[in-house]
Amino acid sequence: MRLDEINIRDPFVLCENERYYLYGTRAVDFGKHTKGFDVYISDDLINWSNATECFNSSKYGLDREVNWAPEVHKYRDSFYMFATFTQENGLRGVYILKADNPKGPFVPYSNGAVTPNKWECLDGTLYISKGGVPYLVFCHEHTQIIDGTVCYIRLSDDLKNSIGEPVYMFSGSTPEWADKKPEGEHYITDGPFMYTTKTGELILIWSTFIKGQYAQCIAKSDNGEIDGKFIHLPPLITDDGGHGMIFKAQNRIILTFHTPNKSLSERPVFKELEDNGNAIAVKM
Repeated sequence: MRLDEINIRDPFVLCENERYYLYGTRAVDFGKHTKGFDVYISDDLINWSNATECFNSSKYGLDREVNWAPEVHKYRDSFYMFATFTQENGLRGVYILKADNPKGPFVPYSNGAVTPNKWECLDGTLYISKGGVPYLVFCHEHTQIIDGTVCYIRLSDDLKNSIGEPVYMFSGSTPEWADKKPEGEHYITDGPFMYTTKTGELILIWSTFIKGQYAQCIAKSDNGEIDGKFIHLPPLITDDGGHGMIFKAQNRIILTFHTPNKSLSERPVFKELEDNGNAIAVKM
């Protein structure tokens, strides 16, 4: 298969032993009641295997509604999938699954959702601090609070639980370039992902809508760590593409995201990035 034949949202690429593993949200009905996730495998980022199921959410009672945004991180020699599901209380939350290899099968691992139980949350990503502390970066949904936010919370070293209270990072309305909306209209935040530049600057990419178009946005910590103030830079993508992540392919740095933001039409795309140490930009 080629990328333009793969119909997923929220693409995520893991590189392991010079092989690439692509995960994402099954696109039908915007990822609702899709019964799990698939993985596509490639040796060259051009030719991909057919979809192979790597997690069956029905088997574990997690197909209540949403099956969103799977991303897989290697941590302490195992592979952990962070994904959004609808909880028993009807609110969305981020769960952590585990497998021995990137192909799965993944099984539930965390003690339920690791996001706050009474919050509507989505799109958790793993960040390991320079001191080795694991954190979950996630979004508190606009569906519950109108002006969506990006937050982080500490995880236990074994990734089974969150620890303490979530910390606010910013809101969808925070950037100077954000649309100015009448009171009560919603600001969306989704798809956070952390990237450290070659000189140690900490970058956060995330998505929202700008003038009605899905957009890939970027912010930078003012102290190089997750507890800094995040300064918003000009968006990376503003023409109906977003929910991206960044991975390394040999000597290249690549941004992947889905476009267009329309169910059953979306496809993953790859854009090479430049890392100048201070920030990142799409390579021209």
